[in-house]
Amino acid sequence: EVQLQASGGGVVQAGGSLRLSCATSGISFDDDAIGWFRQVPGKGREGVACIYGSAGSEFYSDAVAGRFSISSDGVKNTVYLQMNGLKPEDTAVYFCAASETPCTYYSRGRYHQWEEMQADYWGQGTQVTVSS
Repeated sequence: EVQLQASGGGVVQAGGSLRLSCATSGISFDDDAIGWFRQVPGKGREGVACIYGSAGSEFYSDAVAGRFSISSDGVKNTVYLQMNGLKPEDTAVYFCAASETPCTYYSRGRYHQWEEMQADYWGQGTQVTVSS
């Protein structure tokens, strides 16, 4: 059984940092993609960051590239999202998710880049609030 448990959300001032953790079970860090989505009220889930495979290939959305960093610990079966330089627009509920497909892949004429439809398993959300 796959289980994903997200933690680490909170309230932080703009420019601050937070680290989210996603404790996993039943996931293969070599074969599965694991990462984070975020969601604000009234919108769908946005893929933020993803890590895949034994080589640890990474994906970041344009909105967070250069500020967020994803990493994995195969011993602790945990994936982390280090968020630096936080902005008020980063305020959202953050979800960890896992997929049996890579973070990014080409299919049916286009590239898929860590999209909501790719996720096979979801953890519960953790709220991140960035005050200005």
